[in-house]
Amino acid sequence: MTTLSTTKLSSKGQVVIPEEIRDKLRLHSGAQFIVMAEKDVVILKLIHQPSMSEFDDLITSARKQAKASKLSKTKLAKVIKDERKK
Repeated sequence: MTTLSTTKLSSKGQVVIPEEIRDKLRLHSGAQFIVMAEKDVVILKLIHQPSMSEFDDLITSARKQAKASKLSKTKLAKVIKDERKK
């Protein structure tokens, strides 16, 4: 079930995440978020470091996509060089 609560924006532009939500999500000081805004909606998305297995999955997926694109190392190096010139 979704936990709802209210909070206020301080004069310094800070927002306090209510304790019940911090506890539920196990948030601690220093937690980092991506902040997205659309019209009158603000979304905080927690940033977390991927586990080694998640990282391995990302690398495997990237390698499969690279192989499927049939882009050679030479062509890739040229694309990178051309983009860096811009």
